[in-house]
Amino acid sequence: MLAVLNKYRSIFAIGLQSNLVYRWNFAVRASFSLVHLTFVFVLWGAAFSGQAGIGGFDLRQTLTYFVVMLVLQFFISAMNEDYEISEEIRNGLINQFLLKPINYYLYRFSIFVSARLVSGLLALLPMILIYPLLADKLVLPSIGWTYAAVIPALIMSSIIQFTIAYCFGLLTFWFLEIQSFIILSLAVETVLGGQVFPLDLLPKWLYDFSAYLPYYYQMYFPAALLTGRITDQAFIIRGLGIQFFWVLALLGMAQLLWSRGLRRHTAVGG
Repeated sequence: MLAVLNKYRSIFAIGLQSNLVYRWNFAVRASFSLVHLTFVFVLWGAAFSGQAGIGGFDLRQTLTYFVVMLVLQFFISAMNEDYEISEEIRNGLINQFLLKPINYYLYRFSIFVSARLVSGLLALLPMILIYPLLADKLVLPSIGWTYAAVIPALIMSSIIQFTIAYCFGLLTFWFLEIQSFIILSLAVETVLGGQVFPLDLLPKWLYDFSAYLPYYYQMYFPAALLTGRITDQAFIIRGLGIQFFWVLALLGMAQLLWSRGLRRHTAVGG
């Protein structure tokens, strides 16, 4: 067991070193995200003009939600993993993993974690620098028991994010081009993941329906916990249960696509 952990810890360390080489790319991307955040502040400031609150939340709470969402995107969101996996399959680089005692999923996940650690920490730098300008516009809920649910929610969110990207990458076993699938998924994720607007602004029936989909748990659920948009204990426990279900379901789907894809890959290669 220790040997297995050391193996993937070494892969994580290599991924960390590799991503530090491109640290300026992450830093520039994070800095440009501040432009997006500026538009968010302007648009939602206009939406709240003359109104004390929308959906039961005031302007400061809403702006806090989008700031937290932006930071979480750099910490747990899958970025290029699907395309990288696709390229390794198309170029035959994946063959090396078929001859070594390395689990390809854990290999890619180790690199994913290292990359998100670098991009997340670099995204925090500009936020820390501008925080004095934003302090009076943001508000975090008082630390309570709900924060105990944030850590498992974040861990499972990152697994869901990566595994969905992993599954799309594996579609290359069947399709030469997967970009259309990824774009479609990204469009759905952007809306149902709460990146355009907080999902609690949806009609109640639609919000309740979205809470059963994996997209809800990619970004919105941990962001809502961190900003106090979800505080009901029963709802949080149920949410963690549904999130855990999607982790298991997606891991099962990933294993199925991998085993079926290898049969096709071997047949084509032969």
